[in-house]
This record gives sequence, C-alpha cells and structure tokens, in this order.
Amino acid sequence: MTVSMAIADYGVGNLHSIRKSLENCGARPYIVTDMEELLEAECIVLPGVGAFDKTMERLLPIRGRLVEKLDEATPCLGICIGAQILFEGSQEGRQPGLGFYQGRVVRLKAERVPHMGWNSVRSDDLIMEGVASPFFYFAHSYFGMPEEDIAIGSTDYFGQVPTLFLKGNTYGTQFHPEKSSDSGMRFLRNFVRFAEACL
Repeated sequence: MTVSMAIADYGVGNLHSIRKSLENCGARPYIVTDMEELLEAECIVLPGVGAFDKTMERLLPIRGRLVEKLDEATPCLGICIGAQILFEGSQEGRQPGLGFYQGRVVRLKAERVPHMGWNSVRSDDLIMEGVASPFFYFAHSYFGMPEEDIAIGSTDYFGQVPTLFLKGNTYGTQFHPEKSSDSGMRFLRNFVRFAEACL
C-alpha cells in the first residue's frame, strides 16, 4: 500500500526537498495550501523552516480539530519548526502551539546559536533502524522541552538536547532528514513504512 502524505504549506520554507525525498522513499506526497485539507489526510507532514508565530497563524483555525486527528492516531511527521509547533508554546513567539506535545519550546543555551550543521542523534527507536551514520543536519535556535516522556532521541550540543520525539503516531524531529543525505533518506523510508503500517 502506498501512503499519501499531505505536506502543509503554511507559507514558510521551500517544500520541494521534503516532497521529493518522500517520493523517493515510496510515498505519494502532495502539498496543501488549504489547512482544512490536513483534516482529511492519511498522513500529515509539518515541514521545517520558519518562525513559530508565522507557522501557527495558518493552523490556528483548525488547531483543535488537528489535535483530535493526531489523538486518533493519524501518522504525522513534524520537522524542525513543524516539531516545535506540536508543543504548547514557544519562547520565540506569542501564539499558542498545537499543544499535542506537553511542554514548551525554549532557546538554546549554548556558546554558538543557532546550532547549524551536522551532529549525531542518539536513539534506540525503530525509526532509526538501518541508519548507518547517526549524523543529521540541524539549523535551529530553539528546541522542544517536553513535560512528558516523549523524547526518544537526543543530541550533544553544549549539553544534551532532546531532538527526536514520539507520542502516539506523531514523530517530531529537530533535525532535517530531507537535508541529511543517506541517513535522512533511511529515516524517511522508515517513517513511510511506519505510516503504511498505521493505516
């Protein structure tokens, strides 16, 4: 079964690379500009470049219904800002987040901000099965700090930072798998298989 994946175009970032990557991993990705369409999707992808408030602006009208859909176990992948908006709020902005993940997004306390470039992700989750190198690409100044047991991966950047989350069937990554070469492609292939198994 080929899973169709709705990629939310909330007006930030270039969606071409994540769409192409998911296509190459065997999914049928399509881009939606009407956020209402996410409520009918088999699988949801919340992509990853932009500011918290700007991203949430488009999603606020469907916030409650979208969280219900995630609660109903629709598979979802949030990438970078797409993972951060799954939390209740952020130090970066004033808008509420989706609140699917309990906790808030906080600014990195590091000597170098933003955290940009390649860094390793430590995780034993099945989503990492077959990933030959733990190095993924990062570009962020903020990260999600959960108040529930959903962090399944971390990265050492001036201390341990949670960088991979799972609650229900919703994965959140602080790194960009679509920009992470072979490791990212294997990660996305695993997510496509995971999403197919959810349906």
